[in-house]
Amino acid sequence: MSPPEHPVRRALRLFGRALRLRCAHCGGGPVFLSWSHRSPNCPSCGIRFERGERGYWLGAYFFNLILMETVFTVWFLGFLAATWPAPPWKVFHYGTIALMLVAPVVGFPFSKTLFFAFDLLVRPPVPEDFEAPREATRRRLPRTG
Repeated sequence: MSPPEHPVRRALRLFGRALRLRCAHCGGGPVFLSWSHRSPNCPSCGIRFERGERGYWLGAYFFNLILMETVFTVWFLGFLAATWPAPPWKVFHYGTIALMLVAPVVGFPFSKTLFFAFDLLVRPPVPEDFEAPREATRRRLPRTG
């Protein structure tokens, strides 16, 4: 049996795979069917990307918010450092609007894979995570009339 992997090395491996938009668990992929639609399971290892809790993807939205705030902070500080002592505020204003419209769209798939990597880091996978997702079934009501 091999020794356990160092926690920092494991975190770098999981987040490195997530930044490449691959499955954080195995590195397989592609996991996205389009820019905004991810498959329910990894095509390589079969792990479910939704790990059972209601509101699971709120974490991914939080990661996207963090990304937007980081982009804004870097933009703000970089713009002021490059244009000080007379920053052109109109350029800053319109540039910020454009950046805040583009950043969440560009960051959307990364926020999903990064949150999944974070979740795997905190909660290692269990056998139930590899079961196929169940289709939601609707109960049919009898026809009247």
